[in-house]
Amino acid sequence: MSNRALLILSDGVVFEGRGFGCEGETAGEVVFNTSMTGYQEILTDPSYKGQIVTMTYPQIGNYGINTDDIESLYGPRVEGFIVKEYIDFPSNWRASQSLGQYLRDNKIVCIQGIDTRALTRHLRDYGAQMGIISTVDLNPWSLLEKIKKHPGISAFDLVKDVTTKEAYAWEEGVWKWKPANAGVRSEELKVKSYEDENLSHIAHHPLLSVIVYDFGVKFNILRNLTETGFHVTVVPAQTPAEAVLEMNPDGVILSNGPGDPQTVTYAIGNTKKLIGKKPIFGICLGHQILGLAMDGRTYKLKFGHHGGNHPVKDLLTERVEITSQNHNYCVDIKSLGGQVRLTHTNLYDGTEEGMQHAELPLFSVQHHPEAGPGPNDSAHIFKRFREMMERG
Repeated sequence: MSNRALLILSDGVVFEGRGFGCEGETAGEVVFNTSMTGYQEILTDPSYKGQIVTMTYPQIGNYGINTDDIESLYGPRVEGFIVKEYIDFPSNWRASQSLGQYLRDNKIVCIQGIDTRALTRHLRDYGAQMGIISTVDLNPWSLLEKIKKHPGISAFDLVKDVTTKEAYAWEEGVWKWKPANAGVRSEELKVKSYEDENLSHIAHHPLLSVIVYDFGVKFNILRNLTETGFHVTVVPAQTPAEAVLEMNPDGVILSNGPGDPQTVTYAIGNTKKLIGKKPIFGICLGHQILGLAMDGRTYKLKFGHHGGNHPVKDLLTERVEITSQNHNYCVDIKSLGGQVRLTHTNLYDGTEEGMQHAELPLFSVQHHPEAGPGPNDSAHIFKRFREMMERG
């Protein structure tokens, strides 16, 4: 497609390009992602709900879209998509359709042909901000007026838009099992088949059960949990803590998700009730919710962390890992008053990346150990959670 399109930021900066997704108009918080590959996983990551994503890598669409690399139940979750150059002729044996067709099918408004380097530098200098993409209204003043009236994504609970509607048992991964009824203990779960001899060390351990609160969970988190020897049940974000305790899992996962953690008040309240009763592992938004549940504070970053190349130091092992990141908020560890110790730090800007409770079996990380896309340096953290549970 070669139709004209405009991108207007809330501070009045205008970019003109061409649309290549769905015709129409969309608004969201404009952020940039520095990943060189993995645009399909990025598009379908529920953490991007409410945001328009700019890819800094210049050519996007080269390998098309396939049926395997989707990270959520409901397809693309971004509000809009911005690229320098869209490639409409994919070349990959796994491709089932072009990126442009996929975006049109899912009604995602996009723009290509703008200077994404200039846009990224602007966001770095002035911070992430609201923006609007339109292929139907090409009057910059009209678009600027529309985006200035937008209250911003912190005015909404975006988790409600991306969570599952009902509980389900995850069955994809190394382990295969018959769906178990709620409340079944881990020792009662029966392994139906085992597929990878390289992970035979897991086969000799009991299958532990975990409940995953779906605040916008990525499928790769669920895959990593099954590969680590967990029976995984996913529940809606608003599931009461009492219902989770009745299921009697061996542990609880607080998943990633979109938006300002302070808007997800029900999740904070339920987490408060679970602390000290079950081992807890939080990822990204789950990390922030855990911090708020312990009466800590969160703060917003200038332009967030989005990409697959962030160096994070694990203070427990002194190891530096290259991580996948997607968040705009951080936990102020000092606000927790010594309840936790800092376990990870971001080597780009020194922000807090992880914490572990001084006494209770709970810890969390700000980055995405499951990657999808990104490096797998931090995948061992899922094993760390299992080991913590086994130690009691």
